[in-house]
Amino acid sequence: MHWGVRLTKRSIDLLGGSIGLALTVPMMPIIAAVVYIDSPGPVFFSQKRAGKLLGTTTKDGVREFHFEEFYIHKFRTMKVDAEKHTGAVFAEKDDPRITKVGAFLRKSRLDELPQLWDVVRGAMSLVGPRPERPELLSNLAHAIPLFEERMRDVKPGVTGLAQISLRYTGALPEDSEIAQLAATLQNPFELDEADGAVADDMRLKMLYDLAYLASLETFWSFLGMELKIIFKTPFVMLGRQGQ
Repeated sequence: MHWGVRLTKRSIDLLGGSIGLALTVPMMPIIAAVVYIDSPGPVFFSQKRAGKLLGTTTKDGVREFHFEEFYIHKFRTMKVDAEKHTGAVFAEKDDPRITKVGAFLRKSRLDELPQLWDVVRGAMSLVGPRPERPELLSNLAHAIPLFEERMRDVKPGVTGLAQISLRYTGALPEDSEIAQLAATLQNPFELDEADGAVADDMRLKMLYDLAYLASLETFWSFLGMELKIIFKTPFVMLGRQGQ
């Protein structure tokens, strides 16, 4: 990434993250109270996520991916100990682990407000690929060619091109432009057992993330894309796109 892009991006993060915190901090005690009333337990949720791609190595013929790791902070949207019996799994549409308040917070993206602190402290960026869990990201990188490239030389973002274009879980909105290509992008062989596969949603995310990375090649394409995503994000939140 060019130094001018890197410097401007960090400046936008500091300014935008600070303003965002100042505007939303008054809302956070209310959200926290509603989260607790609906589901008693911790109101905040911290979890290890994968950041920038550091590199790859090969061990015993198996390729291993190495990412920067950090802890993300969100309002809790699932029941306490939601993964106690399942381990790390992706959230699904109508996931029974999600609380009633959590469903609303996810649709409105309000659960991600604490991530503004992660932006200010430098662990994340306002705009970038959605951060995934390290153990799940490595599996996806093995299953989907070039999937790890979406995290090359870029921090994960609170919002991003994929986040404003797709639903919370990465599903394809029916009214989107790319929906016209759904037949070739999702389950092209029309296998019943592959219908609705997580890998299809992740491939769509990757396409958007790689398009965003391409915009970072020049300063003006970066600035235009960055501002477009930042200004469109509140409208996506107000529109409450479904999962």
